[in-house]
Amino acid sequence: MDRTEKVELTNMCIVRDGSRVLVLNRRDPNWSGVTFPGGHVEKGESFTDAVIREVKEETGLTISCPRLCGIKDWCGEYSRYVVLLYQTEKFSGMLKGSEEGDVWWEELENLPNLPIVDDMADTLRLLLEEDVGELYHWPEGEIWIKELK
Repeated sequence: MDRTEKVELTNMCIVRDGSRVLVLNRRDPNWSGVTFPGGHVEKGESFTDAVIREVKEETGLTISCPRLCGIKDWCGEYSRYVVLLYQTEKFSGMLKGSEEGDVWWEELENLPNLPIVDDMADTLRLLLEEDVGELYHWPEGEIWIKELK
């Protein structure tokens, strides 16, 4: 059995301020909609440093003490795509958007009323509930199946 595979590592972070969360309205036509800030882990970069850097690049805020709280992953025929999910309530700086999209504080309970990205409801469960830790996707023929674990 082969125990190695090509993996693309990314992250996402829910930054909380009381009942509000920091959201990003992505401009990318391939994956648009309201989500949380995050991005790719660079070669040789720690996961924690990567999420701090990505949040800063996309929002202008410097976060601290991000806590890992879940994983999303997709297993394709040739590679795996992994999103490490973090959350924090510790941040500083001035909020500003980037080329990725506009950012703002939104009431957490209002997120379902926004044009959110695919699987955002499941992502929220990973971030907010203690009984799930992974959102796993795999292909069956032409469709993708997902399961919370």
